[in-house]
Amino acid sequence: MYVSDLIEDFLEALEIESGRSKKTVENYRLYLYRFVEIATEILDRDLKPADITPELLRKYRLKLNRYESPNGDENLAIITQSYHLIALRGFLKYLAKREIKSLDPSLVDLPHIIRKQVTFLTVDEVERLLDQIDLTTESGLRDRAIIELLYSGGLRVSELINLNRDSINLERREFVVRGKGSKDRPIFISEAAADRVAEYLGARSDSLPALFLNNSKNTGTVDTSGNHRRLTARSVERIIEKYARMAGITKHVSPHTLRHSFATDLLMNGADLRSVQSLLGHADVSTTQIYTHVTDQHLKEIHDKFHSETN
Repeated sequence: MYVSDLIEDFLEALEIESGRSKKTVENYRLYLYRFVEIATEILDRDLKPADITPELLRKYRLKLNRYESPNGDENLAIITQSYHLIALRGFLKYLAKREIKSLDPSLVDLPHIIRKQVTFLTVDEVERLLDQIDLTTESGLRDRAIIELLYSGGLRVSELINLNRDSINLERREFVVRGKGSKDRPIFISEAAADRVAEYLGARSDSLPALFLNNSKNTGTVDTSGNHRRLTARSVERIIEKYARMAGITKHVSPHTLRHSFATDLLMNGADLRSVQSLLGHADVSTTQIYTHVTDQHLKEIHDKFHSETN
């Protein structure tokens, strides 16, 4: 039995038994077939599970590090290499579960990844951003509601653009979104954010289901669901970039910057890491720990202010 014959079985198990999203399954398919391609080239024969040895793994990692895109101008980033190895480790665990002899999955170590420093906005900067919006227009009301929701609820931009009118309970100021890995999580928003969404919806004359629409008035399409008018992630990025420029904020500001700002504000005001992890929808607390270094200075100030010194 060859590895290529087992990959599809593994991917089916990944989707059905582990409940992974279709996007995750497609990514694993890409990574594993790339492994087969490279391993077959190294061995000069079709790959069997028993052929996956520590030496093959070493050579694969070397090839992966030197791998170039089809146009030959870009190598794989360390984080992308890590995704390849995570997929391989998952596949090896599947083989072990089926008692198929192969490499011990614990021998697949992941490369050390230096995470980029988190960019976030202070409360004053968020207010400066909001002050640039013209609230006398429907698009201005929409833009204010978008920024308020991203900052108040810690939403991902993909979660925001997929919201429908009936997705969000403005009275209770809470709702549920389906995030990464098709996992549901609760979102809580401020009274100000709920009010801004209500104002925007009150200014609309359409009955389309999408919560946020683009400015196109084209109704000639057959798409009666109105999805042709649903705001895209790129449009949201442009909206936020525009107001950041108008506010004179020189740092790069994106929808994810507002999510970072949400998490940082919670931590600096005393929220515990596990609670922030749940609010962000992180599967692992180590992902949430990228914010802890941001609050180091704040913690130092607390220490200096409240800790007694000895004589």
